Amino acid sequence: MISSQIIKTSIEELGAISKVDLAVWDLEGKEIAATFETSDISPTLISGFVESPADSQVIGQHHLLKVLDEEAVLFVLDAKGASEDAYMIGKIAVSQLQHLIIAYKERYDRNNFFQNLLLDNMLLVDIYNRAKKLHIEAAVPRAVFLIETDKEKDSTAMELLNGMFSSQVGDYITAVDESNVILIKALTADGDYERLGQIAETIVDMMNTEAMLNVRVAYGTIVEELKEVSKSYKEAKMALDVGKIFYAEKKVSAYNTLGIGRLIYQLPINLCRIFIDEIFGSNVPAELDEETLTTINKFFENNLNVSETSRQLFVHRNTLVYRIEKLQKSTGLDIRVFDDALTFKIALMVVNYMRYLDSLEY
Repeated sequence: MISSQIIKTSIEELGAISKVDLAVWDLEGKEIAATFETSDISPTLISGFVESPADSQVIGQHHLLKVLDEEAVLFVLDAKGASEDAYMIGKIAVSQLQHLIIAYKERYDRNNFFQNLLLDNMLLVDIYNRAKKLHIEAAVPRAVFLIETDKEKDSTAMELLNGMFSSQVGDYITAVDESNVILIKALTADGDYERLGQIAETIVDMMNTEAMLNVRVAYGTIVEELKEVSKSYKEAKMALDVGKIFYAEKKVSAYNTLGIGRLIYQLPINLCRIFIDEIFGSNVPAELDEETLTTINKFFENNLNVSETSRQLFVHRNTLVYRIEKLQKSTGLDIRVFDDALTFKIALMVVNYMRYLDSLEY
């Protein structure tokens, strides 16, 4: 519903332009906003006018008019003045408020529509029927972005996104829980994943610079039809989880670049435990010291290149070889060999996934 602040701003602006005093009451005669002292108008008078069949009524210098939403009375507007101009300004104010009510109701309905669409709470026929009524185009390329924020700063993130993206070009912003804001981004025909990546990075930068918000952004694949928006949303949710588990250092996660992390994320926990037991036994990588883990990760980043890794770690080549051989003795895997390196890399990711699942249980 339209807020009292919006009503107050509207009548103050119109009153300042027309030099006519205006006031708005609810159906019980409670003042919502006014540009003049309304003590001579009683709640009984307002409620009596609401009950009457007339659309307008003149009491002294007060021109009372009903503000309608379709057939229902929502508010009573008073234009105060002795001249006929006051009545005309009152009619203009009523028209303005009714258009605002329609716009805000449509906005609420659109929000409700997209929430149900994302959560798969609508039949296919209802999706297209409601979209037509709400003037939402069905055949437009779209992608869903999920922005994870602190619960307390969710509203701040929503405000910033509303400033960055506009519903006039087909972008919609909503939320279905307390910690994530959702952007349904309309794309042009030539929109690609490079463009999605740029949008995600822009969101992260803007949130950080404008409101000091540390956010994570994930997005799904591009879909061509409105009915597939929920698919992109589910992909964005998975991308957010997978990114936090396997690529914690990255602030942006894209479903189409999750790689093997997406596969591991869908493995049953029992299968993960069996795999880790077969590879490491009791010597799980999670129990390795920080120095060894840093060495392993840097070695993988440099495509198993010993010389480049030792240079970046500022250690002698022999020191690096010693660390790798020490790891080989404890795990039975020589990460200088591609097959062993691949096995070890997957095992590390599986361990991270198991630790994530354990944290959810607590």
